[in-house]
Amino acid sequence: MTGVKVLLMLGCPEVPIQTSIALYLSHKLNKSGFDVTVAGNDAVIKLLKVSDFDGYYVKRMVNLDKTLEDVIEKRLDFDICFAFMHNDSGMTFAATMSAISQAKMYSVIFGRNAEALEEAIEFDCVKIVAKDVHNPTRLKNKLDKVMEEIVK
Repeated sequence: MTGVKVLLMLGCPEVPIQTSIALYLSHKLNKSGFDVTVAGNDAVIKLLKVSDFDGYYVKRMVNLDKTLEDVIEKRLDFDICFAFMHNDSGMTFAATMSAISQAKMYSVIFGRNAEALEEAIEFDCVKIVAKDVHNPTRLKNKLDKVMEEIVK
């Protein structure tokens, strides 16, 4: 998968499983040879830097707003985007990315409102849904299945 550019687009870090799943997915994608970028707001980036201070799991972290601006201005694009969401704001960012990018979209939906968010999505994407807040295992297992398909 060398050269395939993947964006992990993270929302507000209020739900505990987001950081662990982002670290896990970034590492798994990197090990499979993907070129992975993780984008988020300042709070997300700080959490990731503290959790992965040696940059072992996440090789590239960038500001989400700047990344979206670069995609809009056609300075950057991705082949695959995993949009993490647990609220309407996360869904709005994913819908924006869907409209401005050529990336294949994967919506990683989690938290107490996961089912309502899943139903509200009106853009083309693969939905990976777990109603979990604290335990990342179910979401991890679903992402593992998606990774098997992507790596084929």
